[in-house]
Amino acid sequence: MLRRKAASKQVSKPVPFDQCPAKTWQTDQGEVCLGRPVLEHCVIVGTVAQKLIKLYPPALGRTLFPDGVPLIAAAHDLGKVSPSFFAKLYKACGKPLGDIPFELTVPPEIEKDWGGHAGVSQVAAKALGLPAFIPEILGQHHGFTPPVSGLRAEDEKFGGSAWQQERSNLANELCNRFEMSWPTVESDAQARLIAGLTSVADWIGSGAWFENPTLPWKPNIHKALSDAGWQTPLYQSDLSFFDLFGFSPRPAQEQLIESVRGPGVYTLEAPMGLGKTEAALYVAYKELEAGRASGIYFALPTQLTSNKIYDRFNQFLQGILKENTPNHSRLLHSGAWLVETSMGEEGRPGYSWFSPAKRGLLAPFAVGTLDQALMAAMNVKHGFVRAFGLAGKVVILDEVHTYDAYTSTLLDALIALLRQLQCTVIILSATLNQNRRCQLLKEKLHSKAYPLITALPNNGSVEEIPVVTEANDVVVTIRLLPETDTAMEETLRRAEQGQQVLWIENTVAEAQQIYLSLAARAQEINIDCGLLHSRFTPQDRNRRETRWVRLFGKDGWTERGQQGRILIGTQVLEQSLDIDADFLVSRFAPTDMLLQRLGRLWRHLEAPRHPCAVRESWLLSPELDQAISSPYTAFGGSASVYAPYVLCRSLEVWKRLTEVSLPEDIRSHIDATYNEREESGSMNRWRDELEHGTTRRKGRQSLSQLARIGLASGGKTLPESKAQTRYSETDSVEVLLIRHIKPLTEGGCQLTLLDGTRHTIPKANHSLSKRDWRELSANLMRQTVSISPHNAPMPTPIVTLNKLGFHHCFYLGNAEDGEALIRVALVTEEGTLEGLFGAAIHDCKTLEYREDLGYRSLNKERM
Repeated sequence: MLRRKAASKQVSKPVPFDQCPAKTWQTDQGEVCLGRPVLEHCVIVGTVAQKLIKLYPPALGRTLFPDGVPLIAAAHDLGKVSPSFFAKLYKACGKPLGDIPFELTVPPEIEKDWGGHAGVSQVAAKALGLPAFIPEILGQHHGFTPPVSGLRAEDEKFGGSAWQQERSNLANELCNRFEMSWPTVESDAQARLIAGLTSVADWIGSGAWFENPTLPWKPNIHKALSDAGWQTPLYQSDLSFFDLFGFSPRPAQEQLIESVRGPGVYTLEAPMGLGKTEAALYVAYKELEAGRASGIYFALPTQLTSNKIYDRFNQFLQGILKENTPNHSRLLHSGAWLVETSMGEEGRPGYSWFSPAKRGLLAPFAVGTLDQALMAAMNVKHGFVRAFGLAGKVVILDEVHTYDAYTSTLLDALIALLRQLQCTVIILSATLNQNRRCQLLKEKLHSKAYPLITALPNNGSVEEIPVVTEANDVVVTIRLLPETDTAMEETLRRAEQGQQVLWIENTVAEAQQIYLSLAARAQEINIDCGLLHSRFTPQDRNRRETRWVRLFGKDGWTERGQQGRILIGTQVLEQSLDIDADFLVSRFAPTDMLLQRLGRLWRHLEAPRHPCAVRESWLLSPELDQAISSPYTAFGGSASVYAPYVLCRSLEVWKRLTEVSLPEDIRSHIDATYNEREESGSMNRWRDELEHGTTRRKGRQSLSQLARIGLASGGKTLPESKAQTRYSETDSVEVLLIRHIKPLTEGGCQLTLLDGTRHTIPKANHSLSKRDWRELSANLMRQTVSISPHNAPMPTPIVTLNKLGFHHCFYLGNAEDGEALIRVALVTEEGTLEGLFGAAIHDCKTLEYREDLGYRSLNKERM
């Protein structure tokens, strides 16, 4: 037992700050020893921060970071000069606590009560009188705000005034080493940026290049930055639009390019197929070439669409980057980025930032989902790291029309933050309504023109610019019908002719059911039938995407006439994919979604088509009266995805249509669906439900309030696993799917994956090289699928997965929680899921995974 002193007595004889260790390190033989001293580690981290800032274009770097910021990063570990932290490291090295050179008053285990050494850094900095925001930045460097309210740096648990004096001595020594004074942090946004810089510099400064305290560290600074992927890209000069894309810009593209004048927010509303992506990328190139931007983040609604646009993005990068750009090959290969770069401590396998989705935000160029960007504005663990990753970049937000009130509130906050972080934000949409555009730019806007550019540079006023239109309106024949069977017969008939047919459902379960109904019959008459949705493993999904997007895209034109094809999918098919169908069947959806889906129909006029093909879409829809009186029955599962009021308003518009002219009708149909109006009867009820919610779903007001809570800077920081960017009644969990598992007697396990490959997860971390661990972890991540908890396998205890070695590859969460964040299931040859070692898989459902269907859950009574 530790002897506690009287509360009034101070701890005597503190360890001098230059003799306090910063961390432990593990030798090649697995022995844990004391590592570098705190002073040396702090200087390393401050130096890394200094170098990171210098990688920005000079003018941009000066705008983002005030003089003296590296000193803040260096001071992040002031709190490691404390008795409890010193004792924790001694204990980790297997040394008895009785050997420490001072009298310990509190056990090191209770450090968590104040957020560990980061909490001590915060209270120490506050006691030193450091400028506003700096104490909080130091306290947050492990990703969250520590619980230090009411605590003082001189408290006995922190070593009293004697230890605080040593922390003060360390701060003074850092000022001398860096020859800097404490900077003035101007705003919350700048504090968020600096907190992110501090965390990333700490990760790199804690990485493999600096672990061995017997080796000099200065020669490794450049190597560590390069290993983490941080180098200044070199750009080709004076490239034309034609040089990059092989065709001359259209008027709308030219107008967007001319309207962008540095950091700010710019929207381009234009029809599907107009080339919005190429226009945004060329704007990004001009900003990079001029030194007004530090990189590009291309954000899309779903992982599937971001995967496919990566190919186009990669080709663009090949055009703008010089061959002698550092890390050139890594920048051009997403898989190589994850495996071949090392982000330091928090980016190691088994830690939360060993994830391509997160790491992409820190890469100079990345395509990813909007979800990851949204967390830059949320009070979520390491949210400020995301803010740092986006700072100064061209951020392209595609398909900004699909989000509910919850996500829209987060998106508005993100755009406001990005403006303060000197980003050039380009918003692309074919179907943005007027009210939403005003909210995004926080301006009163008036133009009803379409297509339309709205420009709001940081150094200027808002401007609405009607776009020169091209005489290329196309007419799509529309038919509404309630019978799915009739649509299936027509689908098979047209596909048998040789047509390429697209069928879009609103839920994964309905898409799977339609596939099962069509696939067997299609095979009998030599029709190729496929399925795309979000519940495939990344490995299977990528293989399916590659094949089907090619067959329905330009690259498949030579094969288009060989046979008819049917591609069935969910909303992922309506967004950002360059696919072209001869005939479209769609489950009824809100107007903006239907217009997006029509954009996949006859997308390229020059594409080869069967002579019998006509530009036509069938919409599976209930009767309007039935929908208004009982939308949950009439619309089925779609009413759980989209608000019944919006579905009914949309159906009012579409029930009278026999054709749609694109893009001419886009603005009028959007306005007719979303313009505010008085309601009565059942429609008033559904509008009230949309605003205020019901027991089964939350209304817009509640969703916006929930989102604002997620944005609040005060209160407890959310763990990333609980941070929702799109509201649903349940979170989602990652499920690892494997074929076989064999525990090893010494710990760890052998795995057989679904494709038959075998891998060993050893018990000891030093059994594999760091690169081998990254490669193994990346392989396993390609075998996961994201599922709602009520459809997922039962949770697996963290202790079980630790024994099997999974903590080396996946971030499992806090041991105190008991249950691991990731769940593991075995897939039988028949496709049924089973629990590990005979454990139950689910209380009331049968779970399956099939290569052709993906993941699904079935009520047991249906089996």
